[in-house]
Amino acid sequence: MTGIREKMWLIIAALLAFCLITGIVFFFIRLSNLQPAEIILSDFKQADINGDVCISGSVARPGIYATRPGDTLTALISAAGISDDAYVGGISIYVPAKGETDRPQKVDINRADSWLLQALPGIGEGKATQIIDYRTANGPFRSVDDLLKIKGFGKSAVDGLRSFASTGE
Repeated sequence: MTGIREKMWLIIAALLAFCLITGIVFFFIRLSNLQPAEIILSDFKQADINGDVCISGSVARPGIYATRPGDTLTALISAAGISDDAYVGGISIYVPAKGETDRPQKVDINRADSWLLQALPGIGEGKATQIIDYRTANGPFRSVDDLLKIKGFGKSAVDGLRSFASTGE
């Protein structure tokens, strides 16, 4: 009787092992057939982008980036430097219509923190610190042209900031 019971347990164990191995094989076959879907857009107008792109959010160097023919979204975002905490699956793009008058909000150089000043074109950590130090020592800027009073700011640099910076007026 124990011989029959042992044979029965052996058959049950072999059957379970066979089912387990078969299940694993089917699982991996099914898994290997899953491949990402490729989306091909055949009828689209190639955008000839010439102008400026404002990149902000979870990037190392937020600011305004000039585009050149052939620039890709990946190249522009790489230029801004993706932060470690960025969620690249949630990138938002807004393209204004021709004649649309809304402009990006200007940065108030009298109130902005260093990180926000660094979002302005041509302003790094050093120049942002100079702006903050100057306004702390001399009071608020009366106009963007007052940046010319800070060593290292030339007329062309200030002209480049004029459409992105304000004094809170």
